[in-house]
Amino acid sequence: MQDHIQMQNGNKLMVETKNEILNLLTEIYDPEIPVLNIVEMGIVRDAFYENEKLIIEITPTYSGCPAMKVIEDEIRDVMYSNGCKNVEVKKVYAPAWTTDWMTVETKNKLKNYGIAPPEGIAEKDFLKDQNEKSVECPFCKSGKTKLTSHFGSTACKSLHFCLECIQPFEHFKCI
Repeated sequence: MQDHIQMQNGNKLMVETKNEILNLLTEIYDPEIPVLNIVEMGIVRDAFYENEKLIIEITPTYSGCPAMKVIEDEIRDVMYSNGCKNVEVKKVYAPAWTTDWMTVETKNKLKNYGIAPPEGIAEKDFLKDQNEKSVECPFCKSGKTKLTSHFGSTACKSLHFCLECIQPFEHFKCI
């Protein structure tokens, strides 16, 4: 990405560097997991200027994710309100999004929000039988939990129940 673009349609841009763009995009939260923004989720893949057009590349967390349209619209809204009128949001499907892109800090935010974070490495643990896996309760940290449904509020989460604190909770699948 060019470090700076000085003019767009004769007007000085308010957002010039990749870091400024990424910083603005941290204002957009995943509508299905409102504790995480789209940058820390790894949804934003790149941002760059091409022929005075700002291109923002995003990858859905899974194919058919219903939140992508909302996220795309919010990206355009944030960039427009900050002086970038020529914006294109491109979906990039390869390589596919993986929970491996989540940092430890991001996983801790999930846990503090009440969603058990993904564990392991997606390539190794993706096909593990959910019934064999013990998922730690994000509320009391107990390993005495049981799977109640392979799908939670979204396809990327499963639903569990803690036998210690008697709380239901979701687990973000390792994908």
